Amino acid sequence: MSETRTGPPTSRARLGWWLFVFVLAVFVAFVVSSFAGMIVLAVFGYYATRPICRWLGNYIDSDGIAAGLTVLLIVVPIISLVLYTGFSIVQQLSAVVSLGDGTSGAFDLGMLPPAQEQTVQTLLQNPQQAISQPRQLAQTAFSLGSQVLGGVAGGLVLVGLALTLAHFLLTNDDQLAEGFRTLVGGRDTTAYAYAAAVDEDLESVFFGNLLFVGVMAVLAGVVYVATNLLAPAGLTVPLVFVLAVLTGITSLIPIVVGKVIYLPVVGYLAVQAFESGESGAYVFVVGALVVYFLVLDIVPQTFIQPVLTGRQLDAVVIMFAYLLGPILFGWYGFFFLPIAFVAVLEAIRIVLPELVRGEPLTPAVSLGESIGTDPQADREDVADDATPNVDGTTDETDDQDAS
Repeated sequence: MSETRTGPPTSRARLGWWLFVFVLAVFVAFVVSSFAGMIVLAVFGYYATRPICRWLGNYIDSDGIAAGLTVLLIVVPIISLVLYTGFSIVQQLSAVVSLGDGTSGAFDLGMLPPAQEQTVQTLLQNPQQAISQPRQLAQTAFSLGSQVLGGVAGGLVLVGLALTLAHFLLTNDDQLAEGFRTLVGGRDTTAYAYAAAVDEDLESVFFGNLLFVGVMAVLAGVVYVATNLLAPAGLTVPLVFVLAVLTGITSLIPIVVGKVIYLPVVGYLAVQAFESGESGAYVFVVGALVVYFLVLDIVPQTFIQPVLTGRQLDAVVIMFAYLLGPILFGWYGFFFLPIAFVAVLEAIRIVLPELVRGEPLTPAVSLGESIGTDPQADREDVADDATPNVDGTTDETDDQDAS
């Protein structure tokens, strides 16, 4: 029998493998860029819900069940909320469509072909004449229906794939982390320290933001409901639930907070007060403005936001990432640019100083120690968990055996 050689590969073989890996990397980059929105949404869902999944994991033995419950408890309410908000907004916008003069009002019919645009305008002006042309009416209805159904179906597929990927990450994140740790050579390497810092920062940003949006939406809802209960006759805040959700979302923008929502609400109340003609109504509007400013502006920026979103990174640090992301990349840029910003920030803190000075790379933070996560703290926690027991084993080994 011939013996198989297990010596080191030749330079030619290593070059061939590196070329093969490079081709695979290019292919993966192409796939990721093609489905960037879905992947970024899944990454956001993973980091925003991972603490909840780990908390459920303390009471549920199965990682898959804990991940499934996490996705259902968090994502399904969010999707339902978005659908309800969109339906309410469309319902309100339909009220501004003028059926008397045949104009399209808030709806832009210029997106339709000329013949179909004329059919819609005819339907608004003279429904009987439009019905007398069933073929043209059917073509217009089919075109509009196809566009709407295509958009809805595409959105549902995108969300479904993102949920599936987020569930996969929640279920297998421990195995993926262990594989990466083995690939880079252990916890004491610079690559692992960098990845650990990015991982913790992303959880801090996204989970903290999810908590902040939820708290602000509830707080805004209470304030708007109280406004309707205490307001004089003729003054009311419409769409309380929708406005509360929008206030919570816009509260993520530093400095701006919920001004883009509650200031128009105050303006709407002022118009109602002017129509009522009562002097007491003006006093109530001024009081509402003061309360909104204190409860929906000062309190969030001073107390709530630093506690929830400033555990690792100050909210102002990623302000430009949130503001510029949608401008540069579209809707998913709101999630993608913060991820890219965290990756750049940790590279500057951990890798760049040694590269500039020509020194050996280390897993220690060399710049901006108070800004982000300290990967050394994670290593110290692991070392504490691996303290030898009386029988010579370690807690880490016991945990692996128990699992």
